[in-house]
Amino acid sequence: MHPANIPFQTTDWESIPATKHAGDTGEAYWKTLQYGDLRIRIVEYSKNYKADHWCAKGHIIYCIEGEMTTELADGSTYRLTKGMSYQVSDELSSHRTSSEKGVKLFIVDGAFLALK
Repeated sequence: MHPANIPFQTTDWESIPATKHAGDTGEAYWKTLQYGDLRIRIVEYSKNYKADHWCAKGHIIYCIEGEMTTELADGSTYRLTKGMSYQVSDELSSHRTSSEKGVKLFIVDGAFLALK
């Protein structure tokens, strides 16, 4: 079976161990499933989180709770709150995220978002 072929399964996200990733300020905690080049995550940013890098990768992000701000390299900013999502392909909009109060996200990314 190809590693990106996913048979039916459920995920108990509470049983997935989190990995800690430091930001410029605050921390991010990732619970990750990997299927070939497809990555599915629950990510929580702490209060006063600010990413330590600009990201050019594509993502599909759904906000489960809290809020965050995404800044694009052109200086524009977008606020994401509970129930909202954003979608972007690789290399189309370099971005970085911050959160004053903390946020919990569902994120999907992988080669399917590569610029065609």
